Amino acid sequence: MTDAATLDENPPAASSQPPPKAAKRKRLFLLFGGGLILIAACWWIWSTFIAADAESTENAYTNVEVSQVTPLVGGPVKRVLVVNSQLVHAGDLLLELDETDLRLAVDQADAALGRARRQARQGRENDASLAGQEAVREADEATARADLVRAQADLEKAQLDERRRQRLAGPGAISQQEMSDAQTATRVAQAAVSQARSRIAAAEAARTAAGGARRANQALFDDATIETNPEVVAAQARLNQARVDLARTVIRAPVDGVIDQRRVAVGQRVQPGVPIMVVVPIESMYVDANFKEGQLTRVRPGQPVRVTSDLYGADVVYRGRVAGIAGGTGSAFAAIPAQNATGNWIKVVQRLPVRIQLDPAELRAHPLRVGLSMHATIDLSGAQ
Repeated sequence: MTDAATLDENPPAASSQPPPKAAKRKRLFLLFGGGLILIAACWWIWSTFIAADAESTENAYTNVEVSQVTPLVGGPVKRVLVVNSQLVHAGDLLLELDETDLRLAVDQADAALGRARRQARQGRENDASLAGQEAVREADEATARADLVRAQADLEKAQLDERRRQRLAGPGAISQQEMSDAQTATRVAQAAVSQARSRIAAAEAARTAAGGARRANQALFDDATIETNPEVVAAQARLNQARVDLARTVIRAPVDGVIDQRRVAVGQRVQPGVPIMVVVPIESMYVDANFKEGQLTRVRPGQPVRVTSDLYGADVVYRGRVAGIAGGTGSAFAAIPAQNATGNWIKVVQRLPVRIQLDPAELRAHPLRVGLSMHATIDLSGAQ
């Protein structure tokens, strides 16, 4: 009985302490409160010392200057050697066109070149013939002039004979027949002189024509060889063009990249200037980051940029640089720009594209594709 009374009068000391569950709850509240304080302190440090020197956006996407593959000659497609998503290198064969018609065009141009060369040689050979003809015409003119001298001499003799007979006819020393013959001989001699003069005029005209023909022929090859003759040069140019057109039936990749948007098949007839596929140069990829206008106050070309992609996550970081800032917002260049025609106006914060150049080595290690979502953070610590 004494022990029981003693126990009732002196209860255990543990009963005055808070229960274990309450103490645990108190510790949790203290930890939670401490965590909030730590988070707030970290946020304050980040916003004060780090975020103040950086601008970030998730409104960013990959882009690239794609290379259009466009045939420069028309014709039916003979072979297509690539498919979409295939990786190609500059110079790789993409497709071939049927070259039958263009090969015939090369043969025709080659034949035209040979004909032009023969005509050029013929022109040089004709010069000798025309020179001979000119010499003949000069000789004819000289002969005609000699005939005129002879005819004039005959005329003078006939006129002298006629005057003598006229003196003899008065006393009746000669017959009327002899007088008539003398007069006739004078008229014949006069006609011969006129005829000689006409032959001289004809010979002069023929000589002039021959000289003109020779000079016209010489103009075709003066100051030129066979190969530099204008007709030969023109024919050579047509042959070169035909050969170029023939070579263009084989279409090769203009740059390294990935094939996309293939719109050609075997048997299809392609037209010059109509794109048939594109090559995406993935090693030249860049990022178009659309920052709010208020974020660009201190952004300058050349500043470093930290870029991550949704494709690889935050573990893969691309270190790029600001290449430039667009000349206008997207709404300014929209097909239907915003207008304040009704008088109602609501201010909308505009975004301006910033081009970020990426490192080709990093792109080779972690390739990107056009249109992927990116997160870009521009380091402004060096900005003034």
